Amino acid sequence: MKEYSVVPNKDVTGWFVKIEDIAPTDLYDERNTAIEKAEQIAQENKPSKLLILDQNHEVEEERKY
Repeated sequence: MKEYSVVPNKDVTGWFVKIEDIAPTDLYDERNTAIEKAEQIAQENKPSKLLILDQNHEVEEERKY
């Protein structure tokens, strides 16, 4: 199962979509935009898991596809 995550950058001025918690794919200005993109990627690569982290890098939500 592939794992994707939405995490804030260092200054919480943008949000990264990460694959397997290794390399960020893209940086988005808005959290919701990053979540939408991560959902799309996760749905295209089932089975997968999406972790959405808050500004403190704590898991806020987990979704499975």
